[in-house]
Amino acid sequence: MNKRPLLLFLLVLAALALIALLAGDQSFTRHMLIHMGVVVLAAPFLALSLIGTRYERMRADRIMTPITASLVELVTVWFWHMPALRRLADGSTFITALELSSFLAAGTLLWLACLGTRQAGTAPRLAGVIGLLLTSMHMTLLGALLTLSPRPLYGGGTVTCFGLTLSAADDQALGGVVMLLIGAAAYLAGGVALLAGLLKDENVTGTSATTMAGADLGNEHQDAPERDRARKSLTLKPSRVHAGASAPATLARGR
Repeated sequence: MNKRPLLLFLLVLAALALIALLAGDQSFTRHMLIHMGVVVLAAPFLALSLIGTRYERMRADRIMTPITASLVELVTVWFWHMPALRRLADGSTFITALELSSFLAAGTLLWLACLGTRQAGTAPRLAGVIGLLLTSMHMTLLGALLTLSPRPLYGGGTVTCFGLTLSAADDQALGGVVMLLIGAAAYLAGGVALLAGLLKDENVTGTSATTMAGADLGNEHQDAPERDRARKSLTLKPSRVHAGASAPATLARGR
């Protein structure tokens, strides 16, 4: 197991615990900050620490592809943001822990499926790009819906977030902005980074192939004079033999 990403994962968990203590208990913005910290910081660090270990090999590649993992992430995120589930989680520490655990599991599975394709062929790496971009798209959609909703979906009245008093509508809109700026942007950046690596490797491969083809063509040009000399020598040898064979016949006719 890679120790540095694992250490970063633990530091992120400590920071999220601090946010949970400092922010208001019923604030949706607080919930969204913790949610985004889990899926775009803790989950990728945990995934990086698992790459190359037996835990990565336990993943069924044919079943849990990057695109499938993205769909699992989509269902998990949208499920827990249903108003009824959100109210249930706000009123129970156990349900909140279950919610965050499912976020961490789905996020780690997604990042592991996508980042694990970095040393694979073109098709798996492209699937990793698509998986992260799809996740960015559904995060963008949910964040926009939360921000632009004409009414609060998660309670009413006022809430306190980091000492600020916000209306339920403003708190929800701010939480949606957090999802847009952190969640959607992080998955987009991950997808673009994977795509850039893929295009770079394809360019290097194409350049190497062109160089090898040029070298082979140059060798053919260098060998051409030698082949011409060989053909000329083969052409001259039968002529000499024919000339040598016809000399006795000429002498015989002279006699």
